[in-house]
Amino acid sequence: MNKAKKLPLPIGSTDYREICDQYYYVDKTLMLKDILDDSSSFVLFTRPRRFGKTLNMDMLRTFFEKTDEDTSRYFTDKKIWAQGEEYTCHQGKYPVIFLSFKDAKQNTWEEMYAEIQETIKDEFYRHYELKDSEKVKDKAYFQSILNGKASKAELGKSILRLSEMLRQHYGQKVVLLIDEYDTTIQSGHAYNFYDDVINFMRNMLSAGLKDNNNIAFGILTGILRVAKESIFSGLNNIRVYSVLDRKYSSYFGFTNAEVEDMARYYEKEDKLPEIKDWYDGYIFGETEIFNPWSVLNYFANDCLAMPYWVQTSENFVVYDLLNCLNTEIFQKLNELVSGKIVTSIVETNVVYPEIKNRAENIFAFLLMTGYLKAVRTTLTPFGDREYELSIPNKELTNVYYKEIIAHLSDNMSMNIAFYKKTVEIATN
Repeated sequence: MNKAKKLPLPIGSTDYREICDQYYYVDKTLMLKDILDDSSSFVLFTRPRRFGKTLNMDMLRTFFEKTDEDTSRYFTDKKIWAQGEEYTCHQGKYPVIFLSFKDAKQNTWEEMYAEIQETIKDEFYRHYELKDSEKVKDKAYFQSILNGKASKAELGKSILRLSEMLRQHYGQKVVLLIDEYDTTIQSGHAYNFYDDVINFMRNMLSAGLKDNNNIAFGILTGILRVAKESIFSGLNNIRVYSVLDRKYSSYFGFTNAEVEDMARYYEKEDKLPEIKDWYDGYIFGETEIFNPWSVLNYFANDCLAMPYWVQTSENFVVYDLLNCLNTEIFQKLNELVSGKIVTSIVETNVVYPEIKNRAENIFAFLLMTGYLKAVRTTLTPFGDREYELSIPNKELTNVYYKEIIAHLSDNMSMNIAFYKKTVEIATN
């Protein structure tokens, strides 16, 4: 194939249909099979930012949602279609609620609440067919959401009420998709309105997920698992899959085979060693994973190796934690940059205000957010999981120097000679 005819790479696009029509797509549709085989009513996937969560969620919506368009064409040449009628029969059969909170990053509760209100209103507008449906019982509630007149308590019932209306209209249970559910919580913690956002999100999720027989199943994504007692109170039917779990491990980020296929397609196979040095090294479950954002940008920028992932968002939560560390933890971070392994107990349940109460929590946080990988684990005599942790690749070594070590050096005294050695290692 002539180079001029190669499909472009989907940098920044999370629109599954658009990517299928116009871009190079790494096929993750077997995720649909695993979800349909999963017995859990609700599943939460926690992965680092820019590892394909939103694109996968849009793929799920496109597959499951009942629309006027025949959306099967986006799947007939994908891996899921080869799995047979048992799975393809679900295509285009469900009403879908899709909520994304990825833009809810405001620095006051009032502004964030307004953003959440708009997000919910937009989803009600997406189901405008309900407004005049003879099967829908409470059209006044629907109109109050559209008019922005619903109270905070009424808005907290929005998932429950919308699922009821969709089931009434279509006579079919609903698929619920909530993307980046914890973005609101991160900002609430960072800007000191954590209790406000936790109370609202807890009420909305509890009302929408607990004992709601209008929902067939639900999928949530986020970066961290916020502790059950803080937001998933009363929900015993949610299963969490993090970077430590084997199941679903290949669906977020690129596998070795997928990167090799991409390099072959773009005739850049000679660049594979460099790609592995810079962007490989993550381990999800037991699967070797490449950073997808960085790999795409590497190919799109004529194979220029540089840290792309660090440029994608602010890291105020990381900085907040780092400012509380002592010299012992700082020493361990320097050891990581030097290529050494550190050990730490990792607790996947998180309550944001308590992360910095224990020094070891920083390593759990860095692991879950993509700054570290777990090499191996052992069980302590007390039943805790202790992990051997290291920096995944050259890109992250660079990030540690630029974001973490340099940031800490402004906030605590350190041995200058050791620091110079660390800088030399990080930049070579």
